Amino acid sequence: MKIFDVQNIRKADLFTIENEPVSSISLMERAAHNCAEWIFEKCKNHTKFTIFCGNGNNGGDGFAIARMLYMKGFDVDVFINKENEKFSDDTFINFKRVKEIPGISVFDFSEIKSYHFNEKTIIIDALFGTGLSGKIEGAYQKIIEDLNEIKVSKISIDIPSGMFADRLNGKSDTIFKADFTLTFQFWKKAFLHPETGRFAGKVSVLDINLNKEFTDKTQTNYFTIDDEIILKIFKPRNEFSHKGNHGKAVIVGGSYGKIGAVVLATKSALKTGSGLTFSVAPSCGYIILQTSLPEAMFIEGGEKSISNIEKVENTVFGIGPGLGTENLTENALIQFLKNQNEPVVLDADALNIVSKNSDYLNLIPENSIITPHPKEFERLFGRTENSFERLDLAKLKAEELQIYIVLKDHHTQVITPEGNIFYNITGNSGLAKGGSGDILTGMITSLLAQKYSSEEAVILGVWLHGKAADFAAEKYSKEAMQPTDVINEIGNVFLQLNKKATTEL
Repeated sequence: MKIFDVQNIRKADLFTIENEPVSSISLMERAAHNCAEWIFEKCKNHTKFTIFCGNGNNGGDGFAIARMLYMKGFDVDVFINKENEKFSDDTFINFKRVKEIPGISVFDFSEIKSYHFNEKTIIIDALFGTGLSGKIEGAYQKIIEDLNEIKVSKISIDIPSGMFADRLNGKSDTIFKADFTLTFQFWKKAFLHPETGRFAGKVSVLDINLNKEFTDKTQTNYFTIDDEIILKIFKPRNEFSHKGNHGKAVIVGGSYGKIGAVVLATKSALKTGSGLTFSVAPSCGYIILQTSLPEAMFIEGGEKSISNIEKVENTVFGIGPGLGTENLTENALIQFLKNQNEPVVLDADALNIVSKNSDYLNLIPENSIITPHPKEFERLFGRTENSFERLDLAKLKAEELQIYIVLKDHHTQVITPEGNIFYNITGNSGLAKGGSGDILTGMITSLLAQKYSSEEAVILGVWLHGKAADFAAEKYSKEAMQPTDVINEIGNVFLQLNKKATTEL
């Protein structure tokens, strides 16, 4: 799915109004209807809604939602700033419609202190939409601060009030803290970064049928990884294929006390479907690897740490899990990179070794994939103040080095050499455990070995990783799930994916 900035979202609205054609008030009704239907389906255990409306079109959505929820039998009250009732044209129409309904009371913001909220109440934020250009102050700042203190469920319409859609807010900015955000047609960039996304809660993207011609022809460098993208990438396995058709994956890693990392990476590579899978590890890990992974072949790379990595033709290498950074290992990795022309996957200690010398970065073959977490990224490329700056720096480095960068985060970002950004929206906080990155390395290496392009392998890999984690969380909980549980769910994701791919045909 494309991610549009505020300017293009406005253009999409106008293009739809002009070319469908549909009036702006009818488009507002369409958006409000979809919100009301979502709320009706998800919030049946609640009986009362208090809707806080601003003067712009976001407030107009709120007034329309109030009317629709009232017609469905809910108790609805509306709050406005009565000191400033200068509404936009469409918003004023919906405000008048609400005032004509005797069962909906309209309160001033100042009356919140005497208003009774109970456990069956849901607060709906329709104060400010994506058009916000500056810091919220005055009565609106005060009402948002008051609402954030109230302990009931909260829903934002389109975007939490006070949040900028495309950029980072200031540290002192006041932002509504939602449990759920019902956004229209597109993800907003701010939802996908930890500094701002935490205000949005769980995001649901509601299709309001904006003009598809505009969406298709309008260019952007930002995308979310959704089923449509994955189904274009995924290649169901040919029934007449053999192991030679599915590539050779080599996982290089492990050191004394860290053999588990290479076990996890190798196991995930096997589960992801590589035809032949090898582990290059020190001899101290031989028994562990051969016992736990009889399907993989063992290649000795040293005694207690890796001291030698042999180049093998027509083979994809994933290097780093549990590797260690001692001098022998550093020399082995750098010598390997000097002789390697084909793309490799580098993670963990392989990245820590490369970060020791800026010249090492230039040894990474073009179209390779690196998968740093924030601290590893900092060691490689320098400190940034926030995830927005980190992404901008990653774009520069991906283009400069002609590599793919996977910025691991709650919504992991894939950055291509061409400057395209793909945000992953599968996965959960259960992945915040040691070993989760190792299994991602194995998955991407396996897909690259199976002749997926670097871009395809990394997009499918991060999606698969997150989807398997979602399955594991459903079964075991985010707290209890382990990386091995994620590996064991890879097969279930492929079952679902094959079913969808067959259905699409």
